[in-house]
Amino acid sequence: MNIRWLVLAVLLSAGVSVALLYGAGEVLSRPATRAIGPPPADLHARSVRIPSGSEEFVAGWFAATTAKTGAVLLLHGVRSDRTQMLGRARALHRQGYTVLMIDLPAHGESTGDRITFGAKESAGVIAALTFLREKAPGERIGVIGVSLGAASTVLAKIESPPQAVVVESMYPTIEEAVADRLAMRLGPFGATLAPLLLWQLPARTGVKPEQLRPIERIASLGAPVLVASGSEDQHTTWAETERLFHSALAPKELWRVEGAAHVDLYAYNPSDYERKVLTFLNKHLRSNG
Repeated sequence: MNIRWLVLAVLLSAGVSVALLYGAGEVLSRPATRAIGPPPADLHARSVRIPSGSEEFVAGWFAATTAKTGAVLLLHGVRSDRTQMLGRARALHRQGYTVLMIDLPAHGESTGDRITFGAKESAGVIAALTFLREKAPGERIGVIGVSLGAASTVLAKIESPPQAVVVESMYPTIEEAVADRLAMRLGPFGATLAPLLLWQLPARTGVKPEQLRPIERIASLGAPVLVASGSEDQHTTWAETERLFHSALAPKELWRVEGAAHVDLYAYNPSDYERKVLTFLNKHLRSNG
């Protein structure tokens, strides 16, 4: 009798776990769209809508300068929007950079029916880079991508690469990203449940896990890269960040942000961020690098 109840309890527990993970798959891929509104007055930007496919577009703010000394595309993290990048945009604009901030597909005011963790969001990155080249002709272009924004950049097949790329807190493979997050919430056993989330990907998003492995694409960026992450980040561990860095081609730089978890690295320490990232961008966008 006791064994029978134990077996039933285990089966019930397994069933509940499957149901919870199925629900989590729905929530994680559901669009994070919302109204953003006009840009803040101090940024001196205008709202834009950039076509990214048939009846698709990415919304953003475009702040041009007359300095003609470089342009930077800013890409936010998952379930966020362009406002996450305001601190970076203001710092860059003060330095004379033209800045474009967009909502990635299925985020903010952009179109999109599912979050795909970088696969389909890459179309928004390509569209934004095309727009930036048209509006800032002849200028060297940089990209700063945070988490999802970083993965979307690395996974994009960009025909004309930018001249500098900053990737922050980026996962190496979707398998590791899911396992890390489940382990954080459920302990070491949680990582073993990752396949229950990953099998939903194709059905929900039309994307296979093998399409979501930035570590296999980072060497194809064709641009100098700065790889940054927090030393205490458990969403993407430091060991995973080091693997990403080693997979990238030179010229490359690695920045370990001591004490930071999976947080906004600019907000964590603005002065250190500006010193490190602006030095990197200035080197590659305002010189022969």
